[in-house]
Amino acid sequence: MATLQDIGVSAFINILGAFAFLLAFALLRIQPINDRVYFPKWYISGGRSSPGRGGNFVGKFVNLNVKTYFTFLNWMPQALKMTEAEIIDHAGLDSAVFLRIYTLGLKIFVPITILALLILIPVNVSSGTLFFLRKELVMSDIDKLSISNVRPQSIRFFIHIALEYAFTTWICFMLYKEYDHVASMRLRFLASKRRRAEQFTVVVRNVPHVSGRSAVDSVEQFFQTNHPNTYVAQQAVYNANTFAKLVRKRDRLQNWLDYNQLKFERHPDKRPTQNKGFLGLWGERVDSIEYYKQQMKHLEKNTKNSQRLKIYIASFFCFF
Repeated sequence: MATLQDIGVSAFINILGAFAFLLAFALLRIQPINDRVYFPKWYISGGRSSPGRGGNFVGKFVNLNVKTYFTFLNWMPQALKMTEAEIIDHAGLDSAVFLRIYTLGLKIFVPITILALLILIPVNVSSGTLFFLRKELVMSDIDKLSISNVRPQSIRFFIHIALEYAFTTWICFMLYKEYDHVASMRLRFLASKRRRAEQFTVVVRNVPHVSGRSAVDSVEQFFQTNHPNTYVAQQAVYNANTFAKLVRKRDRLQNWLDYNQLKFERHPDKRPTQNKGFLGLWGERVDSIEYYKQQMKHLEKNTKNSQRLKIYIASFFCFF
C-alpha cells in the first residue's frame, strides 16, 4: 500500500494543479477577448460592453492594464460573501447550482470523514493482525489503519458493514434533499421570469406513425387525440442537410449569373463566355448567362425534390 510520503506527493500534485487552474481562470477572466465568455448575462442585459472597444489592436485581445494583474483575485472574497439570490441575479441559476455542488460535497464527506476517524480507524488499529505476520511481508504504517489489519472472521467486520449502510443512507438522503432544493430553486426562478414560449415547449420523438399520413399529420393527430386540453401547436424538425447544400449552391450560381449579366450590361457588344470544364480551364465554350440560367433551372428542380425528401427527426410540442 502507499506510504505517507506517496500520499503527500499525490496531495501536493493535486493541490498544485488546483492552484494552477485557479490562476489560469483568474488571468483569462481579465482578458478582453474572453469577456463575453465570462460575462454573457451582462452582455445580454446590456449591463456590460466590450472593454476592448475603442482601444488599440493589441488591447482588444490582451489586458494591458498592469494594475489588474495585482488584483485579479479580488473577485473571490466578493463571491464568497454573496447570497444565493445575489449569485442567481449576478451570474444566473446555473452558477448557483454549480456552487451548491461544492457545499454538497462538504455536507457529504465531512461527516463521513469524522465518523471514519472516530470509529473505523480505532477498530482497524486495535485489531493488530499485521503485527503478527512475517517480517518479510512488505507493509507500511498506512496498512495498519486499513481493513487489512482486521483478523479474518472477526466481528469487527460488522462495524464496517454497518458504517457502509450508514454512509450510503446519508449520501442518498443528502442527494434527495439537494435535488429537492435545486428543483425548488428552478421553479422559483422560472416563476420570477416573464412567460416565454420555450417554458411550455418540449421535444418529442418516436410518435406512432399513421399509415397514409405524413409525419407532421401523425404528430398532430396523436396529440389532439391524447392531449386535447393542453395541446396548442407543434413544429416539425427535419434533417435538411442535403437541401441546405443545394440552397448554398444555388446562391453561388445566382451570384455568378448576376456577375455575368452586369458584365454584359457594361459591354453589350460582347456576351460573356466560359468553358464548361473544371474551373473553366477546358471543355466546350458556352454563353455564360445561358449556362448559369440552365444550371439554375436544373438546380431548382433538384431543390424541390430534396425538400420533399427531408428526413423527419422530432417535433417541438407546445402546451399550456
